[in-house]
Amino acid sequence: MLKKFLPSNNNHGFTLVELLVVIFIIGILASLLVSNFVGMRNRAEDAQKKADLEATRKALQLYYTDYQRFPRASNDLIAGCGATGIDECDVNFTAGNPPTNYMNALPESYEYYVDLSGDHYLLVSYLDNASDEDIAASQAKCSANVSTIGPSLDENAYVICND
Repeated sequence: MLKKFLPSNNNHGFTLVELLVVIFIIGILASLLVSNFVGMRNRAEDAQKKADLEATRKALQLYYTDYQRFPRASNDLIAGCGATGIDECDVNFTAGNPPTNYMNALPESYEYYVDLSGDHYLLVSYLDNASDEDIAASQAKCSANVSTIGPSLDENAYVICND
């Protein structure tokens, strides 16, 4: 009966091998989660780039309504600002006298191309996820403008053109 209350020599702790296996499994799970979070951040940035280009498309349509042409391009940027509507746009897309504000803040990462007549344009942004299905669809939709205006597009170039 006394033996029941005395401490035994059997250790009930974890062995070094068991601890290493658990640490290894936790490391694998952590690396999977981190890579997934990075992918989610890239997809969110791509969605923001697409939304920025769509807002710019709407601003360009408003500009076209006022001037019957799309603004010219300068260094792959929109050059349709200022009182006469021909200056390079820095941040805001504002043109005319009195000024009309077409867009408060132009996207930070885009390229703008326009043909010589001012009737067709391309907005291009490069997405982080080259396997995004919208890339191929956008390039197919704007293939006529790409061939007319002539920029060479990478495989991750998301494109918006006038309809």
